[in-house]
Amino acid sequence: MKYRSFGRLDWPVAEVGYGMWGMGGWTGSDDEESLASLDRAVELGCNFFDSALVYGAGHSDRLLGELVRRHPEKRLYTATKVPPKDGRWPSRRGSRLDDTFPADHIERSVHASLEHSGLASFDLVQFHVWEDDWTEDERWQRAMDDLKRQGLIGAVGLSLNRWEPWNGVRAVKSGLVDAVQVIYNVFDQAPEDELFPACAEHGVGVLARVPFDEGGLTGRIGADTTFPDGDFRDDYFRGDRRREVGERVAAIAADLGVAVEDVPEAALRYILSAPEVSTVIPGMRSVRNVERNIAAGDGRGLPAEQVATLKQHRWIRNWYR
Repeated sequence: MKYRSFGRLDWPVAEVGYGMWGMGGWTGSDDEESLASLDRAVELGCNFFDSALVYGAGHSDRLLGELVRRHPEKRLYTATKVPPKDGRWPSRRGSRLDDTFPADHIERSVHASLEHSGLASFDLVQFHVWEDDWTEDERWQRAMDDLKRQGLIGAVGLSLNRWEPWNGVRAVKSGLVDAVQVIYNVFDQAPEDELFPACAEHGVGVLARVPFDEGGLTGRIGADTTFPDGDFRDDYFRGDRRREVGERVAAIAADLGVAVEDVPEAALRYILSAPEVSTVIPGMRSVRNVERNIAAGDGRGLPAEQVATLKQHRWIRNWYR
């Protein structure tokens, strides 16, 4: 495993971190398998783990706390998120801070995550949605500063709304946040336009999430794919989207001259070819996936000609509608 500096915080974080949504909030998760996968990730050098209070109503926070206690000899970086009080994902233009992140809600949420995890503090606490219009509002700033003074959090981050990487640039430039988490993958390349240059200029760490487009870039989704009842992907890939995703992944494989099953590795390496990215955080629920994904964190990225090829597969979408 190779390590990168996490922005101005200078944390040495693994190129491939761990996104914990799947083991807390997806159908088919199994705690025994999840814990084995987490342990294997630590053995292979992974040291950054991203959770959230809403992932299984605190379940991922609990698993993260157990992991830290099982590996006291390791420096593991822990991250969680404060959910919006109004329960709206994503936030919308005109959403009020009073309804989304009032100070008392921020404090209660952080304490809830600490209680679920059994940890004394989190290295990074992120707002789970964001509107850049809130940047200059001192109320959220004071709330996070208070939590820092109490030693409950180390740094402040934003988890940006899907397909809205521009909606965090003002906060990055303000110097008030230490990290941004953003969807970035072969299809969703928009963070390269404005967000990444701003993060590089201001020393803000970048967490690249959803590297496989909710499974689309794994090559295992096509026109006939079905999902269990209640699985959010059934809606995300609704209508004709499954067929289109399958065709686009087949086109990527053809352009790279590789098999479809090799596309996931290329997708991870594409992300890690961006120097602004501090760590990529795929969701992993099996030891096999851990071993496969972490193998991409070897510092080699992707050859320049393949990066150029994948840039041609940018896909501008907005599937909220």
